[in-house]
Amino acid sequence: MASPSRIATLAALPLALLAGLGVFWALGGFPSAPSTSAVPATAGHLDQDTAAVCRALVARLPESLGGLDRRPVTAGGEQNAAFGDPAIVLSCGVAGGPIPQNAQLLALSNVCWYPEERPAETVWQSVDRKVPLRVVVPKDAEGSWVVNLSSPIVATVPETATPGPVHC
Repeated sequence: MASPSRIATLAALPLALLAGLGVFWALGGFPSAPSTSAVPATAGHLDQDTAAVCRALVARLPESLGGLDRRPVTAGGEQNAAFGDPAIVLSCGVAGGPIPQNAQLLALSNVCWYPEERPAETVWQSVDRKVPLRVVVPKDAEGSWVVNLSSPIVATVPETATPGPVHC
């Protein structure tokens, strides 16, 4: 005959397991598969030289960026690229807004960036390249993604000959 403590343990074990699974599920549970759907992007008109630089850059980008898989974009596959979920989106040939004179610029792996913090994302705008670049990084995407993009940028997008009024 089983002792009362053994019966209590056998009864409590499945309840504890169910409670643990319930808490695990409530806290996010098993991660879902990352999205592979196309990421919204716009494609502006590019002159011939800019288009050639952007095609070279996009062709040189890796299929995986720091463990984030590359995803298709809805437009401008020759000038836009997206990685991960939520998507980090690089746009080539897209001029950003004006950079404030007192802006804090960051030189990261031989590329000069102006980071603009927004509520849901950080928009990184290149400062020292002949062809403008923009990288939108959602707040949920942790990591130094702009640095991971520097190598293909340095290899394909030439630096400006003279720095503008704002430089690193």
